[in-house]
Amino acid sequence: MPIKKAGKDKSGVSFVNILRFVVRRWGQHPWFLSWTLTGVALATFADICTPLLAGRLVGDISHPAREGSVIHSDFLRDAFWMVLGLFVLGLIGVLGRRSSYIGISYMTLAMMRRILGDAFARVQRFSSEWHSNSFAGSTVRRLTRGIWALDTLDDTILLLIVPEMLVLIGTTLVLIIKSPLMGAVLGLSVVIFAVVSICLTLYYVAPVSRLANQWDTRLGAALADSVTCNAVVKAFGAEKREERHLGQIMRIWSGRTLRGWIRGTNSANTQATLSLVMRMMLIGMVVWFWWQGKAGPGDVAYVLTMMFLIQGYLRDLGQQVSQVQRSVNEMEELVALFDLEPAVKDKKGAFALRVGRGRVCFDHVTFRYPSQTRPIYENFSLTVEAGTHIALVGPSGSGKTTLTRLLQRLYDIQQGHITIDGQDIAMVTQESLRRHIALVPQEPVLFHRTLAENIAYGRPGATRADIREAAQMANAWPFIEDLPDGLDTLVGERGVKLSGGERQRIAIARAFLVNAPIVLFDEATASLDSESEKLVQQAMNRLMQGRTVFIVAHRLATVRDADRILVFKEGKIIEDGTHETLMKEDGGMYHHLVTLQSLDAEL
Repeated sequence: MPIKKAGKDKSGVSFVNILRFVVRRWGQHPWFLSWTLTGVALATFADICTPLLAGRLVGDISHPAREGSVIHSDFLRDAFWMVLGLFVLGLIGVLGRRSSYIGISYMTLAMMRRILGDAFARVQRFSSEWHSNSFAGSTVRRLTRGIWALDTLDDTILLLIVPEMLVLIGTTLVLIIKSPLMGAVLGLSVVIFAVVSICLTLYYVAPVSRLANQWDTRLGAALADSVTCNAVVKAFGAEKREERHLGQIMRIWSGRTLRGWIRGTNSANTQATLSLVMRMMLIGMVVWFWWQGKAGPGDVAYVLTMMFLIQGYLRDLGQQVSQVQRSVNEMEELVALFDLEPAVKDKKGAFALRVGRGRVCFDHVTFRYPSQTRPIYENFSLTVEAGTHIALVGPSGSGKTTLTRLLQRLYDIQQGHITIDGQDIAMVTQESLRRHIALVPQEPVLFHRTLAENIAYGRPGATRADIREAAQMANAWPFIEDLPDGLDTLVGERGVKLSGGERQRIAIARAFLVNAPIVLFDEATASLDSESEKLVQQAMNRLMQGRTVFIVAHRLATVRDADRILVFKEGKIIEDGTHETLMKEDGGMYHHLVTLQSLDAEL
């Protein structure tokens, strides 16, 4: 299977590849697999032997128990042993199935945990671009639907199809021994039935089921999108519009789903007809042999018992093949995630970054976003001495935020090097790199957890006192202590229970607690009111002390005290200096931007 980078993953995954994926996971749990298959083997052995004993029992009781005063004790004794044997076989079947159910329960849960954990780990490491192009709700749906499809697939293959195939093969061999002609007819019929069932499933049912699953994913994504943006929906009174939008998707989804169900029904009816024809052929043959005197009552009873057994298995086999395909369809999008490789990976032999003072250097860097054809940086160089406070200003799309993303190695550059204290960040582990960089974004995203957990996210082992001190440094403690539950307050999804300024101060408190030597502020005060901006600016000033700082800003009043102000335009630094020196350049872009913002403030 070719490995693709985590970009667009629209290509389907083949039936065989998904089965191979599942079988490999079986191999990771050999004890549970052996436990399950042993139980299946015992139950199957009981099913194969049951018609033999039943036929022999009928043969025994077809003879009179006594003739006059003569008792046929041999037939009576044999009948007794057959009854006992049927009881023992029934008990073996019950115990075997119970054993297989318990074994597969342990194995499937272990597989689900492992696959979900691995898939989640991969998704976490996919690029920012992949996540920006993927609905969160859709991704969650892919994962959850896939692992529950795995549960169904395990049960169907190991508990149903495997014993069904073993019984069909076993009864065919036994029948060949008793009657080669009837055994050959049964064997050929089973092969034809299996081939037709598989072809119907793969080429008639599967394509429609795959399309239905794609729309199921879109339905989940639309639901998640509307629920997540409910505040916007309410703001515009657009509830009915969202209902209509979801209704359109549901109509297409239901049509695709109904079509898949109808095709599944047609496939099942075809399989049932084939099963009926085969059953009547064999029953007709044994009755003919009886008429010819070549078969006795026991033989007829054996064939009838066997056919009733096989009928159920064949009916189930057709359904199970369809169930396997449905499960495979539902696993396609999950397995496809395992075919994707993170766009940014740790290099082989990557070492942990060690930061002393925090000197940053961009050395002849060329970078182009995967979705763009033109590089945003070309042969770009910049050196930032340790402890320097750098402001990045300029129009949107000029490359300011890109610089901070590259410093975090959210993307790999095409040429050049980025170093921190002389260490190429491409050669260090991403975890160690980002542990030394604290980010305070324009729109901080908080987990739906307590304030304490959110503040301590970058340092989970922090004490309560450490968390409180960080909150105080970030000017967050006054509003926290006014809350009924204080640090134990749940903040809501993405922190919706807090105001923008409160979320921003929690993000700064988180950065204080991390105590990283490099800090990135990305438009940290852009969307705040004056009072919140003042509190956040005070907290930022405290956080910047003794650290290398990059400040991306549109509101230029917040960067006047920066050691260096870099003015970007189309991926190039066109001005570099302090506020005072840049304001002396009457025709400069920085002077122009400050003048415009001053006029706006006066108006």
